[in-house]
Amino acid sequence: MSATRNDPIVRATGLLVIEVINSNPNGDPDRESDPRQRPDGKGEISPVSFKRKVRDLIENKDGDVWREISRSMGLDAAQFAILESRGRHRNVIENELKDDTFKNKYWDGRVFGNTFLEEGTADTIRTGVVQFGLGLSVAPIDISRHTNTNKSGVQEGKDRGMAPMGYRFVPHGVYVMPFFVNPSAAHKSGCTKQDIGLLLKVIPFAYPHTRSHARPMVEVRHAWYIEHKNVLGSCSDFALIAALTPKKKQEQNTPSKAWEDYEVPTNLPDNLQAKVASIRDLMDMS
Repeated sequence: MSATRNDPIVRATGLLVIEVINSNPNGDPDRESDPRQRPDGKGEISPVSFKRKVRDLIENKDGDVWREISRSMGLDAAQFAILESRGRHRNVIENELKDDTFKNKYWDGRVFGNTFLEEGTADTIRTGVVQFGLGLSVAPIDISRHTNTNKSGVQEGKDRGMAPMGYRFVPHGVYVMPFFVNPSAAHKSGCTKQDIGLLLKVIPFAYPHTRSHARPMVEVRHAWYIEHKNVLGSCSDFALIAALTPKKKQEQNTPSKAWEDYEVPTNLPDNLQAKVASIRDLMDMS
């Protein structure tokens, strides 16, 4: 049965296990769009970059993802607008904040919080119900850099165009990105269980339906979603994340070459399983 707007939100811990093959999962503008990398060699994916993909799929009301999911859930498009979109008008949003218009209209404001308010307006909503953490690769990553070429040159007198080091990618990597559902923020943001349900349905399509030249082969292999036994939490988030994080079988401090290089958990150990209400993999869409 689909969640309704009046159902209570349950405290939950999530973990995305993301595989990257010959792709740039998240370019760093401070390093000429190199894949993001920590000093210890491990790769990063920012929470903002993942949430952007989810927002784009929900904002595109003519797209297949929104049409299929909204039809199956019986959603009214007017209640699922995206605040973090191009062309928004400050004065319009300020007026919407004066009553319940804002809460009833902007899905990402209800779910992720409202960064618009950090610009200096009222502080009615700041923290969202769902927070994504930093995605971090299990092992260090390699970065390859190739020159892009174009058959026809742009500069006068050039018979072809070249962009030295313009194609930057990770040959292989496995990243984990945690996320958390906190019911305590719902009363302020207006977030509902139906809003959370929409997020969970969109997550599996975040990468395959937003592929790009720089990111042709990035996919969520597992999207673990663990509901606690009560709204306060029945188990340590960190313990759940550690139990479901893949481990490299050998040479942990060297980059991987394939998915098979990892031991990948497929369930929680019995002692943790007993402490939670349920666990499911959102990628199991059968």
